[in-house]
Amino acid sequence: MAMLGAHVSAAGGAENAPGRGRDISADAIQIFTANQNQWRAKPLGDENIDGFRSGMAQGQPSVCLTHDSYLINLCSVEEWKLKRARDAFVEEMDRSEALGIDYIVFHPGAHMGAGYEAGCATVSESLNLVLAERPDYKVQLLVEITAGQGSTVGCDFEQIATILGGVKEGHRMGVCFDTQHAFASGYDLRTVDGWNDVMRRFDEIIGLERLTAFHLNDSKKELGNRVDRHEKLGQGLIGLVPFWCLVNDERFADTPGVLETPVDDPSEYAEELELLRGLIGVPEPEPATSD
Repeated sequence: MAMLGAHVSAAGGAENAPGRGRDISADAIQIFTANQNQWRAKPLGDENIDGFRSGMAQGQPSVCLTHDSYLINLCSVEEWKLKRARDAFVEEMDRSEALGIDYIVFHPGAHMGAGYEAGCATVSESLNLVLAERPDYKVQLLVEITAGQGSTVGCDFEQIATILGGVKEGHRMGVCFDTQHAFASGYDLRTVDGWNDVMRRFDEIIGLERLTAFHLNDSKKELGNRVDRHEKLGQGLIGLVPFWCLVNDERFADTPGVLETPVDDPSEYAEELELLRGLIGVPEPEPATSD
């Protein structure tokens, strides 16, 4: 089974996040290292860094991802905005490396009318620049498949492959597969055959060895709707089948999968993780039947 967990709050300091992960029995967590809706970030102090590293050293959770700021657009068409985005991404790398975080998940950005080809090329250029600025960092960068809303790039496997193909240090890159985004982009995961077909296509176009993490979300919106709207597992239009496939797929036994479903209280993630683990070794659930 995958290493299962959820996005947890780092309110009060990153050092609080590992404990919040343990509270919900998470094997993996995802955090924001800074406010995701602000450009300016408060510098990390020694208490943040030492506390976080100490918390992670306890063994559960054993892996951490961070998600970069939603403001960062690595294919902005305005030069000053592109520079600001690249600088902010390097700062995210600095914070993540200081904390010992394993992966940075990021949205490629929006081409803003320049077109998908130009957008993907600019993302690759941005990644080459930020990786060159921090040549010795261990943190790996994971491009996330997007829902395809507006002019966002990275909404199909071909675009992801194009972005990765333009990165010189490809060994420092991977992919985060968001189930809701993939579904919104038109990849039908609702049946075992559908799941297997999507994974086959991913392998042919990108390579399963690049699939480094999952975001585990059901969908409020229909297949191919191109809208990013998460739902709790089993309560949306995707259903439980792909999550059953994932937790019973030995290929992803060591792959972190984190929930980003809408919850009113973090304890609800513990319930969803129990649901996911309850799918291991049991008969296939009924598939979702409608869009």
